[in-house]
Amino acid sequence: MVHRSKKGWERETRGPSLLRFPDRAASFTTTSDAPVEPLYTADDLAGFDPDLALGYPGEYPFTRGIHPTMYRGRLWTHRLFSGFGTPTETNARYKYLLKHGQTGLSVAFDFPTLMGYDADADRAIGEVGKCGVNISSLKDMEVLFDGIPLDRVTTSMTINGPAAVLLAFYLAAAQKQGVPLSRVGGTVQNDCFKEYIAQNSYAFPPRPSVRITVDMMAYCAKDVPLWNTISISGYHIREAGSTAVQELAFTLADGIGYVQAGIERGLPVDDFAPRLSFFFNAHNDFLEEIAKYRAARRMWATIMRERFHAQSPRSWMLRFHTQTAGCSLTAQQPYNNVVRTTIQALAAVLGGTQSLHTNALDETLALPTESSARIALRTQQIIAHESGVVNTIDPLAGSYCVESLTHQMEREASAYIDKIDAMGGIIAAIEAGYPQREIANAAFRYQQQIDQREKIIVGVNDYVTDDSETLQILRIGDEARAQQVERLASVRAARNPGQVAATRAALQSACASDANVMPRLLDCAHAYCTLGEIIETMKSVFGEYHDPGIF
Repeated sequence: MVHRSKKGWERETRGPSLLRFPDRAASFTTTSDAPVEPLYTADDLAGFDPDLALGYPGEYPFTRGIHPTMYRGRLWTHRLFSGFGTPTETNARYKYLLKHGQTGLSVAFDFPTLMGYDADADRAIGEVGKCGVNISSLKDMEVLFDGIPLDRVTTSMTINGPAAVLLAFYLAAAQKQGVPLSRVGGTVQNDCFKEYIAQNSYAFPPRPSVRITVDMMAYCAKDVPLWNTISISGYHIREAGSTAVQELAFTLADGIGYVQAGIERGLPVDDFAPRLSFFFNAHNDFLEEIAKYRAARRMWATIMRERFHAQSPRSWMLRFHTQTAGCSLTAQQPYNNVVRTTIQALAAVLGGTQSLHTNALDETLALPTESSARIALRTQQIIAHESGVVNTIDPLAGSYCVESLTHQMEREASAYIDKIDAMGGIIAAIEAGYPQREIANAAFRYQQQIDQREKIIVGVNDYVTDDSETLQILRIGDEARAQQVERLASVRAARNPGQVAATRAALQSACASDANVMPRLLDCAHAYCTLGEIIETMKSVFGEYHDPGIF
């Protein structure tokens, strides 16, 4: 058959058909409102060089994956974001999930912990254990991982403002188990930039927060070499309402900020860059999400090699964890959430994720029950063992549509990064409120599209039923706080007051100087200083961040 251009097909074949079967909408767009062509052909990939744009798996620019074997050699780590009530209750849930095939732990902390408050603080009233597990001291961390050997499981901790303190608690708990720090593996989220941009669980102002982050990078590079010191997070940026392009752009801009801070401290880039990891959202638009992950790998490889002159290929690799989109879950017809999560998880796998968390169907209503958590885990296992998509590496490579979307994603995200660079970098952009405004505008536009039914959410603005589906949900009572306050009192009564005072004074001195704070934090942990006491000590030097209220 003689090759024709896409324009010829549109004129001669599609045009007459549209007279009988017109398009269902005036325009078709992705979830992020990017236009989608009716057909993609080779004409959309003019100048496309697969050797330069794709390469091979495990080789620069890593578009097709960071490992030569990908899932043929090893599946992604199966995680569920888990934590509720007391450390004792969450420890039991961890053991349940590990028994049912989970391969890594992911800790969800409650809001007092996220904000650096002890369980007995006035501001913790009504919040202890409600949206995650409460950790107020090393004793809580010891209970949380009781019977779970920390040299044989990797742990991801979603904590940001107080991240260095929770890492110190975790490392101290490992030492209490007799595990050398050189064998402790996992990730702490520790992404302060995205807190100011999106999630708002911060402790200190941006510049001291970056200083603490670099301290962690330097300390772990030397003493905890298997630990990922930052999980640079686009997930919460997307949950706040960003588009896929904004999620990609602001996440990589944050990464650039952290790398620049490390270099300015005098750290060789190849000493710390291999231990940076990323955390992305998996939203509903299947092809857009896959393109986002592929573009992210290619962009980061180029940034690290060309901008920061990293020499090690491990520094060029973008390793990432994915979580399915919590913001896409609906309280209406909640069993539909199983389908949404499956589509999102499949996109993450086809996009080449290294680690995956699947949301449970009831998480829009409460923390997941054991039953719903097991379904979420089984979703990953069915994709891994029954779908067949893991049998070949990057099966969508070369697709006219996927490659076009990947190029478009890279081009538009790069334009955002250029604008942030022109503003003086990500800290200056945050202080000016630029990412915050862009996300707010995108969120507003998306809500308008839902309200006007330009975007259909099944069970919400179309296909609505009068039937209410009753779910058994996990309810956390106030007894969790009572138990945590009691344990905290026993910790304070049993510890050495002189050691507490001495370690806090040493930490304060380290904060006020150029000394690395991590060794002093570890000393505080072993002295059973509480989270609130440690954060209070650090705030006495660094100050406290207050949201400027950007609209």
